[in-house]
Amino acid sequence: MTRLNAELLAADTVEPITSAGHAQLGIAVLAGIAVIVLLITRFKLHAFLALTIGSLALGAFAGAPLDKAIASFTTGLGATVAGVGVLIALGAILGKMLADSGGADQIVDTILARAGGRSMPWAMVLIASVIGLPLFFEVGVVLLIPVVLMVAKRGNYSLMRIGIPALAGLSVMHGLVPPHPGPLVAIDAVGANLGVTLALGVLVAVPTVVVAGPLFSRVAARWVDVPAPDRMIPQRPSEDLEKRPGFGATLATILLPVVLMLSKALVDIVVDDPEHTVQRVFDVVGSPLIALLTAVLVGIFTLLRPAGFAKDRISGLVEKGLAPIAGILLIVGAGGGFKQTLIDCGVGRMVLDISKDWSIPALLLAWLIAVVIRLATGSATVATISAAGLVAPLAADMSTTHTALLVLAIGAGSLFFSHVNDAGFWLVKEYFGLTVGQNIKTWSVMETIISVVGGGLVLLLSLVI
Repeated sequence: MTRLNAELLAADTVEPITSAGHAQLGIAVLAGIAVIVLLITRFKLHAFLALTIGSLALGAFAGAPLDKAIASFTTGLGATVAGVGVLIALGAILGKMLADSGGADQIVDTILARAGGRSMPWAMVLIASVIGLPLFFEVGVVLLIPVVLMVAKRGNYSLMRIGIPALAGLSVMHGLVPPHPGPLVAIDAVGANLGVTLALGVLVAVPTVVVAGPLFSRVAARWVDVPAPDRMIPQRPSEDLEKRPGFGATLATILLPVVLMLSKALVDIVVDDPEHTVQRVFDVVGSPLIALLTAVLVGIFTLLRPAGFAKDRISGLVEKGLAPIAGILLIVGAGGGFKQTLIDCGVGRMVLDISKDWSIPALLLAWLIAVVIRLATGSATVATISAAGLVAPLAADMSTTHTALLVLAIGAGSLFFSHVNDAGFWLVKEYFGLTVGQNIKTWSVMETIISVVGGGLVLLLSLVI
């Protein structure tokens, strides 16, 4: 089961584990988040333990039986690790191969030579936007973060000046532009035209990513001035190598999973027949797991062999590549467990019930509903699905362009203020080596800027088209 299907199932078919009223659920959510933040910031407890304890506290405050709260947490943890755990592992192996073979050095040296100084953040946002178009957010992070860290380290750039543009490019694509799963499901739910939504999505995405990426990164670099963490970056390996793979071979290896996944998305749109042989083939080869696995296997011949790696050295490299991500996997998994506990307690349904009585314009209503569900559950996909289902009847009397804008309003709202109940929050925090406070001032604020700017542009467009 894909992550999208799992979240759809969780959002739509799981019965709440407690019958608590709205007031009690609201207090439980605030209490659970407060426990997590307090344990991490005040008592310096590891985030994995804090998330585990916070999830149990949430269930207790919501009046759920302890065994059911535990089951929800472990289910969410397992689903999250199953969805992104293997992808993170394969990405870590590919990143280690790129680094130790000298291929990453080749890319970094080429980028630094051609896009130095003020143009570097713009180069990073362009690369991230292109690569992020067909990828799940987590997959894009896995592929890009090693390059971001090495560019920042080798070029002596502020980590935020380089990292924020890359993250903004990935996040904007994830929330606003099909063929990402969230926008595609929203398009189907409200009956929007895919082509019109794609065109308007790109129109909204470009200024949004400029504001949230290169422009905001200047402010973020002043707020949080931190170097790239050494624990995620091996020493420059090519200094000890007699030769290293060429730029073309390295770039082709990195782009291989992107091409495979983009091909699957295009075939799904063009063929649109699950039983068609071509679509079935691309559904397999274009899945994130197979695409990344293929890139790793190809990398043995395009990266490691040209650098002179023997078989025993290749085996050791894989083992070393997996070691640094153990903590990241546990933290990301625990974040997923907390999210599932929120969903199973009925928080998502509580938000939908309350929002039914709101009397405001449809596009703003869609954005606000997605915002509230995002804040409550931490999942952009769950926020998109729930909000689209709620406002779908409003699309019946809308024009083609306004129906597409409804999809974009939902997508923008689903990105609002990522915090401790979002697995992506912990993924970025751990990769960049930030504290919780630093991550909120950079990543969380960046997500909020994307949501507000994107939502504002959608409302402006609705007035002129």
